[in-house]
Amino acid sequence: MKLREALDSIVPDPAAAQVYGQPYETSDGVTVLPVARVRGRTKPDSADADLHLAAKPVGVFVIKNGEAKWVPAVDSTRITLMGELIGLVSATLATLAMVRRPPWPDLRGTISPARPK
Repeated sequence: MKLREALDSIVPDPAAAQVYGQPYETSDGVTVLPVARVRGRTKPDSADADLHLAAKPVGVFVIKNGEAKWVPAVDSTRITLMGELIGLVSATLATLAMVRRPPWPDLRGTISPARPK
């Protein structure tokens, strides 16, 4: 079976893209089950292209005393960079607004005609 035929036989289902890893037990009796989202793609220009897979962690299930708890994987670096980018854009737009039309009154002096004494 060729790679292209194998890929065509896969039914596209977003829920099927999640992969559960091997559960492992920690020293304090907690069972951890990792979950990842896997994507695969090939280059469309070649017939026998290699399949490139990319996995991204989604989170873990933590099972303790018979109760399961979902703990999502959070990318704090991405959240921090987005906050910095939003701050930079807002500071730039505020600076442009101030340069174009400042909020303070127009203080240009006018020369009045000389008054007779």
